[in-house]
Amino acid sequence: MSGKDLSARTDRQVAAFLEELAKVPARPSAGRGRLIFALDATASREPTWDRACEVQGQMFLEAGRLGGLEVQLVFYRGFHECKASRWVSDSRALVELMTSVRCKAGQTQIRRVLRHAIAETKREPVRALVFIGDAMEEELDELAALAGELGILGVRAFLFQEGDDPRAERAFREIARLTGGAWCRFDRNAPNELRELLGAVAAYAAGGAAVLEDLRRRPSNVVRLLAHQVRG
Repeated sequence: MSGKDLSARTDRQVAAFLEELAKVPARPSAGRGRLIFALDATASREPTWDRACEVQGQMFLEAGRLGGLEVQLVFYRGFHECKASRWVSDSRALVELMTSVRCKAGQTQIRRVLRHAIAETKREPVRALVFIGDAMEEELDELAALAGELGILGVRAFLFQEGDDPRAERAFREIARLTGGAWCRFDRNAPNELRELLGAVAAYAAGGAAVLEDLRRRPSNVVRLLAHQVRG
């Protein structure tokens, strides 16, 4: 595939993600929004983990204008390790947490991420779950059942896929569908794209989809496309 064709495909995928995000009903902001930021930390993910450390600050930048954001880092690695951080409300604290983690070879544990999100939401509402990964090695039916429960609780899952694994894509799309969220493939070598997408989801978590409308004058093509698709 030529570079031009790859770029066009990426543009279409980003546009599709933004279209799905635009369909998410707006929610009024009531204090800080809560967002779970979950990442696959198995060995293949190390380059993207480092990139995520660099770009995640956009989540706080966009959400800060809308009442703020509390983020909890969740990651899995190895074969049985899945951990969740304390809730943090500033970018520096999240960077400190992320840079203390090193990726390890292992298998996916997406079900544990979903179960954790359900448990956290039952304690105190969580508005969005962001997940970044490249593989899925679990039973789709189990993940679908958990995603359905998460959707009933009102948590939208936004899944960013690195690579072209068809099994991962099928699972990620289904989780997004069942929670009313969205799926998007991204290029780890395009940090601005990931930064803008994380900022968009954070803005939703902080104040609902409608608040993204005022981003239409931003110079970013991705943000302008998002803002023109959001209505009400």
